[in-house]
Amino acid sequence: MKKSREGEETDPMRELTARPGPDRAGEPGDLRPRRRYRYRLEHALIGCGAVLLPWTVVLAGRLPATATCGYGRTAWLGLDAFEALGLITTGVLALRGHRSYALTATATGTLLALDAWLDTTTAVTVMERVTALAMALGAELPLAVVCVALAARGPVHETA
Repeated sequence: MKKSREGEETDPMRELTARPGPDRAGEPGDLRPRRRYRYRLEHALIGCGAVLLPWTVVLAGRLPATATCGYGRTAWLGLDAFEALGLITTGVLALRGHRSYALTATATGTLLALDAWLDTTTAVTVMERVTALAMALGAELPLAVVCVALAARGPVHETA
């Protein structure tokens, strides 16, 4: 543990996630680049959710009208719509510093991992399986990891 200015021990994670106050500007503990990165991450979540919305419309036109279950098309479209909503909500809440973004990040990460699993396990043809694996490894699972990491970090509390 590192000693603070007052001689008391400080939590290393608090140092990584604390926002710099005006009295800390320019000091070794100044975390402004970290804060700037955090805002880019939140904007990226919002952007990914916004891109997922038109993809849902494209998917609606590509999915077969009939499947082995009666509502398969609706289920896939609903899952993608909830993923988009979760990414946008998590990004907006985290951007505003709202403490409940960890909950939406957890739910969204779970939905993304579930989507990757279902896509890869329900693919029938080789081309469907390749496409599902590419989507899982290139988009869904990395976004799920980002959401889980954001949730694990938890809300940043302002200190007086």
